[in-house]
Amino acid sequence: MIGGNTTISIQTKTTIKNAIGESVETWNTTQSISGWIDLSGGSSDYAKYNTKIQDSTHVFICDYVPLDASIKAENSRIIDDGGKVYDVMLIDDPMNLHKQWEIYLKYTGGQ
Repeated sequence: MIGGNTTISIQTKTTIKNAIGESVETWNTTQSISGWIDLSGGSSDYAKYNTKIQDSTHVFICDYVPLDASIKAENSRIIDDGGKVYDVMLIDDPMNLHKQWEIYLKYTGGQ
């Protein structure tokens, strides 16, 4: 069991049209999970060919829990319990063992 010292909120983006037809993005919290956020560093030859991982600044690791079906890397961000915001770059279930999630993140700042 991984446990964790950080609770994150996974938010998904939706786009709606306002009264004058402009697209407006809104973020809604879809799910909360406890785990660990760590700074990712170093490089390997593999990372050169996987742009999403190469662009990542942090990784969130947690026990495996079913994720809401709407959560995809393309439409999600994470806010940690300190208010820091991260774009989700890649959501990985290593070897599809359903033991843990590794979510690669790119730090974007505070709210």
